[in-house]
Amino acid sequence: PGLSYTWIFNNNTLDLQEDSRRFVSQATGNLYLAKVEPWDVGNYTCAVSSAGAQRRVQGPPTALTLRGDGVMGEYEPKIEVRFPETTYAEKGSSVRLECFALGK
Repeated sequence: PGLSYTWIFNNNTLDLQEDSRRFVSQATGNLYLAKVEPWDVGNYTCAVSSAGAQRRVQGPPTALTLRGDGVMGEYEPKIEVRFPETTYAEKGSSVRLECFALGK
C-alpha cells in the first residue's frame, strides 16, 4: 500500500495520461505497450515511490529494440487477470480492476 510506479523513457518521465498505447499497472508496476512503434525504441527505467517512507527508488534501465528480421512472435490469445480473491471498497469509493488481453 502507498506505492506508485512511474516509467522513465530515455531519461524523461513518460506522461501516459493521454496515451492509448501504453499503460502502467499500479498493481504490479508493469509497463504495457499495445503496439510498438519505431519511436518506442530506447531505454526504459521503472521508478517506485512510497508515500509512507517518502522515498523513491529507481531500477536499472531496460533497452527496447526492434527486431531487424521483421519476424513477430506468435502468441495464443489469452486474458491476463490478476484480481485479488476479495476486493473491499467503501461505499461511494472507486475500485480499479485491471485486465489485459494478450495475443496475436
